[in-house]
Amino acid sequence: MSQDEVSRMRPPLVPLATLIGRELRNEKIEKPYVKYGQAALAKKGEDYFLIKPDCQRVPGDLSTSFSVFAIFDGHNGISAAIFAKEQLLDNVLSAIPQDISREEWLQALPRALVAGFVKTDIQFQQGGETSGTTVTFVIIDGWTVTVASVGDSRCILDSQGGVVSLLTVDHRLEENVEERERVTASGGEVGRLNVFGGNEVGPLRCWPGGLCLSRSIGDTDVGEFIVPIPHVKQVKLSNFGGRLIIASDGIWDTLSSDMAAKSCRGLPAELAAKLVVKEALRSRGLKDDTTCLVVDIIPSDILFLPPIPRKKHNMFSSLLFGKKALNSVSKSTNKLSAVGVVEELFEEGSAVLAERLGKDFPVNTNSGIHRCAVCQVDQTSADGLSVNSGSFFSPGSKPCEGPFLCSNCRKKKDAMEGKRPSRPTVTA
Repeated sequence: MSQDEVSRMRPPLVPLATLIGRELRNEKIEKPYVKYGQAALAKKGEDYFLIKPDCQRVPGDLSTSFSVFAIFDGHNGISAAIFAKEQLLDNVLSAIPQDISREEWLQALPRALVAGFVKTDIQFQQGGETSGTTVTFVIIDGWTVTVASVGDSRCILDSQGGVVSLLTVDHRLEENVEERERVTASGGEVGRLNVFGGNEVGPLRCWPGGLCLSRSIGDTDVGEFIVPIPHVKQVKLSNFGGRLIIASDGIWDTLSSDMAAKSCRGLPAELAAKLVVKEALRSRGLKDDTTCLVVDIIPSDILFLPPIPRKKHNMFSSLLFGKKALNSVSKSTNKLSAVGVVEELFEEGSAVLAERLGKDFPVNTNSGIHRCAVCQVDQTSADGLSVNSGSFFSPGSKPCEGPFLCSNCRKKKDAMEGKRPSRPTVTA
C-alpha cells in the first residue's frame, strides 16, 4: 500500500479544543459506533477469532445491542479453539439472569463469564480431546468494555488521551509468580525442558504435558490445575471513545503494547489491523500464527478516531529554553490524558471458583430446586451442593449457602483446587 493511499484514508483532524469542549459542557452523546478490522497470517493454522457486532440482550430490540470480539489461540491441535469459538458466547449468556436492566446485566457479566468459561471447558473435556486454547473475549455495550481472558493472548486499550492500558493478564508460567505457586500447590510440577546431559532449556512449563500456560480451555492431558477461570476486567470509556487491539501472542512476542498502539494511530480499524500484523512481521518474520483485531469505539458524530495531536517541537528553542519546553510538553500531556479518562468498574483474577461466583447468587430456597451456577442445570436440594461448602462436608462447610453446583461441576471445582484427582493415575 502506497503512502498516498495511507494518507487518503487518514480521517480529518478534530481540534483538541473541540474534544475538550464537549467534555466540559457534559454533552449528551449517543451510543457509540463500533468499527472493526481484522488481519491474520497463519504459521500453524491454530488461531481463530470471533466477530459478532450485532448481538442483542433482548432479541428484536435494537436498543439492547452489544458486540463481541474474541481471539482463540489453539495449541496441540485446533479442536479446543473451534469448540470455544462455537460454544463460549452461548454459555456466557445462559448464565445471565433474564428480564434484568442493562445496569444489572453489566454487573452480572463478570460472574457469567467465569461460569461460561468453566462450562465450556467441562463440555470440551467430556469429548476426550486433548488440545487447548487461550481465549481473550471482549464484550462491548455502549461505552462499557468487559474483557475475560485465559492464556497469553492480550487486549489493550488505546484511549483518546494517548494512554495505553492492558486489559488482560498474561498467564505464562515464566512471567507470573502467583500462577506458578498456585499450580505447584494444586499438584502440578513447574520446570524447564531437560535435554541430554541434564541441561534445562526453554521457558518454564507445567508437567505433565509441558504447557507454558497456567490457564486455558481444554488441555485434558495436562491436569486440572491448568484452570479455565478467566481474569476479568470491566471499564467504562469517556465519551471520546478509544481503540481496542486484541491479538494472539504472535503479535505480543514481538511488539510491546505501546508499539502496537502507536503503529496504527489515526488510521481506520481495517487498515490499522493490517499495519499491526505487518509491524510484527517486520521485526522477526512469521514465527507463529499472528492474528489481530482492532476495534474502534467511536462517538456517533465522527467517522474515525482522530489521531492524537503532536506538539511541534523546535530543536533550537529547546536548546535555549530546555526547562520551559519540557514544562510545556508536560502540560500538554496532562490535557490529553484528561480527554481519555477511563473508569475502572471491576477487576478480578482469582483462580478460586468460590471467590469468583460469590455468595450473593440468586437462589430460590423455597422451591427445593437449585440451579447450578456453572452449567445452569436444575437439581433438587439433595443433589445440589453449595460452592461454599467444604470438600466432603468438612466442619466449616455451609451446604445451605448459594451459589450451588451440580455434582459434575463440584468435581471440577475440587480437581482445579487439587482436592481430587483430575484423572485416573496410570501406572506401568
